[in-house]
Amino acid sequence: MLIQMKVEGLLFDPRSGMYILLLKEIEGSRTLPIWIGKPEADSIALALGRVVTPRPLTHDLLKSILHTLNYVVSRIVVTDIIDNTYYAILYVTGGSKEIPVDSRPSDAVAIALRVNAPIFVEEEILEKRHTDELEEWLKNLKPEDFGNIM
Repeated sequence: MLIQMKVEGLLFDPRSGMYILLLKEIEGSRTLPIWIGKPEADSIALALGRVVTPRPLTHDLLKSILHTLNYVVSRIVVTDIIDNTYYAILYVTGGSKEIPVDSRPSDAVAIALRVNAPIFVEEEILEKRHTDELEEWLKNLKPEDFGNIM
């Protein structure tokens, strides 16, 4: 079953030096934190802030290419987690054909935000990632744990 999510925010994890893309259920309270790199976090932050850059960045370029070819991103789906690595599919529709494209979740979300495509997660992933340590870490976040990613 697919669960629709939204981007709840971006956090900086000082323990790993990485950023966390935090997805939250639209009709519920479950969250899915996905550790991502700084370039992807920057791209997502720009999309969330609706910042227009003087020249297109990679995700903006892909949006432009899809638009020029009359393709639409119908949705993205985080499909699996294997060895702490998440997998996603970007569904692109052109004419009557839907094409699944393998993607990292961070890239898929960066594109989805730019084209207003819905974000989904397979329910089993929300169940798999449910760990006491992670829940405890998220509960104990303090304002200073939120880093400036720009």
